[in-house]
This record gives sequence, structure tokens and C-alpha cells, in this order.
Amino acid sequence: MTKKSYLDMELLRFSTAGSVDDGKSTLIGRLLYDSKGIFEDQLEAVRKTSEKKGLKEIDLALLTDGLKAEREQGITIDVAYRYFATPKRKFIIADTPGHTQYTRNMVTGASTVNLALILVDARNGVLEQTKRHSYIASLLGIPHLVICVNKMDLVGYSEGRYEEIVETYKTFASKMDINDIQYIPISALKGDNIVKRSQNMEWYAGPTLMYLFEHIHIASDYNVIDARFPIQYVIRPRKVDGFHDYRGYSGRVVSGVFRKGERVIILPSGFESTITSIHEYDKPVEAAFPPMSVSMELENSIDISRGDMIAKPNNQPEAGQDIDAMVCWFGEKPLRVGGKYALKHTSAEVRAMIRDVVYKMDINELQRIKNDKNIAMNDICRLHLRTTKPLFYDPYKQNRITGSFILIDEATNNTVAAGMIRR
Repeated sequence: MTKKSYLDMELLRFSTAGSVDDGKSTLIGRLLYDSKGIFEDQLEAVRKTSEKKGLKEIDLALLTDGLKAEREQGITIDVAYRYFATPKRKFIIADTPGHTQYTRNMVTGASTVNLALILVDARNGVLEQTKRHSYIASLLGIPHLVICVNKMDLVGYSEGRYEEIVETYKTFASKMDINDIQYIPISALKGDNIVKRSQNMEWYAGPTLMYLFEHIHIASDYNVIDARFPIQYVIRPRKVDGFHDYRGYSGRVVSGVFRKGERVIILPSGFESTITSIHEYDKPVEAAFPPMSVSMELENSIDISRGDMIAKPNNQPEAGQDIDAMVCWFGEKPLRVGGKYALKHTSAEVRAMIRDVVYKMDINELQRIKNDKNIAMNDICRLHLRTTKPLFYDPYKQNRITGSFILIDEATNNTVAAGMIRR
């Protein structure tokens, strides 16, 4: 595989979720092992650790459990990121915790993925954590959901048990807004239906997990209609020969397409200009699209700074200070109605006050609990915010980047919430 072909390969980001001991880390270990995505010294270290534990087989979960407390307890606490590639695609995996108290870590790991992999233990079926993580995946607008019924070897590879779990999940999922859900019976420990088809489940006619990863369509996951370019930095290389007068505006294209020669509008000033050049690193390009990081040069000298946004004159984001949002609360201290927090939205930072809690979600039943304003860690609620300056945003369902924000406790600098803007 040449360096150029690797860089040009499509990238799939996915996360794992599910209840405790459903086998998330083992599954990722199996994927890395069977796809030759680990080094020999890593495998040897895991083999020796497994022998010390008295295990007959290699404990593949150790490949992702990086913290000492994780290895000792056999659980995942922090989000573990792993990278591997096949001849067809590159992959970034976010292995997220299963415990309820680490739900905030699951939200963090799943916030940017194309696909969420939710594991269900074939012995236990659909549990509360399965529902919680599924609802969060729906709330985060993750385009694709794959339900892996794991540990099929422990139920005798029973087709009846698999179908029972699938029907239970389908009944629950009918209440959520998810476009694409697929189901696969697997055994992460034994390798059934991970990379190779299982001879123990010939009744299953669908794809293996790796085949699904390599072929699932993700090109349409990006919003290529609403052009949005939040400014992160203004480049002024006065001392560089040939660039004494260069003024470039750098950032990441979060949606839409920008082309050289197009008219654009700068927000919040409302001034219009024309794109005279676009550079990706040191290479000039004719167009920029998500998720490219570029610098743009404009025809006019306009006062632009970090937190401003470039858009199209005939397609602008909404602007407002009164925000209606769904929020996952991370803070150890409960949410305070009337409390003031720092709010970070794309590259902009403002202050915000929580005006009201509309309702809290009952994750297990997917019901709204009204008149309950006691929002503690890992609770999910709908609330109203008031910001000190207008935000330029799109509804989260329309644009996952410009529709999201985080709240920060100014006293501790801790992130206390992740929000999805409704309108």
C-alpha cells in the first residue's frame, strides 16, 4: 500500500457501546487481530499478560484497555481510540465505557462517528444500558447503527435466541429516529462473523462485520448543501518571502462546498467578498469540502477573527441568542437553572445562562418527565439557554457540527454538558 493510496482512502469512524461485559473491548481486539492491525510485540505482551492471568486463550480485550485500573478490573473507563486499515478503508475506533457513570465518556467518543456499534449479550438480551446508548446514538444523529448480538457461542448459536433479541430491539428502536439499523450475530471471542463467515451460524445470510465496515455507504453522511466555514485562525506570515501581504483565514469546512471565485458572506459583520484562493496545507485547490482543513484568501480586506463564520449569501445559518437544545449533563454538580456557563460553539466562545429545563428523559421507557428540573450527571434533558452574543447555527438534525455545543464550568474549566440545538 503506497503512502498516497493510504492518504486517499476513505475514513470510517465508528464507536462501540453497550452494557458492561458485553464484549466491546474483545470485539475490537478481535478486529485488530484478524485484520493484522497490531504489531507482534503488542500481541506478545498481551499473550504474556493472559498467561499470568491463567487464561487458556489470548485476552484480546487487553489490546484496548490502556489504563491500569482497566486491566485490573477488566472494564473500560476512558474512551480508547484505535486505528487500523484494510485495502478498502481506514478506520478510527472509539471503544467507549459500558458503566452508567461513564455515559459522558460514551457521548464524547460517539460525537463524531459515522457508525455506532452496539453490543448485546445473547444471554442477557436488551438491557437498560443498551437502550441508553441507543438513545444517545439517536440523539447524536449517528447515521448508521449496527446491533451485534455477541456471545452467540454461549447460547449454542441459537437462531431462535438471536431472532428474539432482534424483535425486542426493533420494538424499542421504533420510538427513535434512526435511518439505518443492521443486525449481526457474532462471537467476538471465537471470531464468528467478524472477519470470516461463521460455520456455526449457517442460518445467517447477512454480511460479516468487516464486510459491512468496508462497504457501508458513508459519502452522503456529510452535509454538502449548507456551506459553513468557522474561522479558527487568521494567517499573516509577514516575514515569509512571497507572502508579505498574504491574509488567509484557516479552519475546517464543516459542511457544504466552497469554490475559488465564489461570493461569500462573513458573519456576524454581514460583509460580502469573493474567494480568491484556497490552500490545503501548501497546495492550492479549486474547491474545499468537508472535512478538509484549508485556508481561504478573500478579495476584500475585511476585519475577520476567530469565531466568525464564512457562508453563502443565499444560504446562511440561523442567528439567535435564545437556544432550545437537548443536553447530556456531564457535571458532577447538578445543573442549576439560572446558572451561568461558558459555551463553546464551533470556534466561537460566549457566555450562557440556563433559563429553564423543559423536561428530563426517562431513557428506559423513552418518555418525557416534565416538571423535574433535577438534572444530575448522565441525565439527558431539554432546556432553554440565553447567550450573551448571537450564535450562528443550524438545527442539529441538519448539521451535526454547527448544531452542537458544549458548556464549561468557568470555575473549574470542566466540560459539564454537550448540547444538540433543536432550533
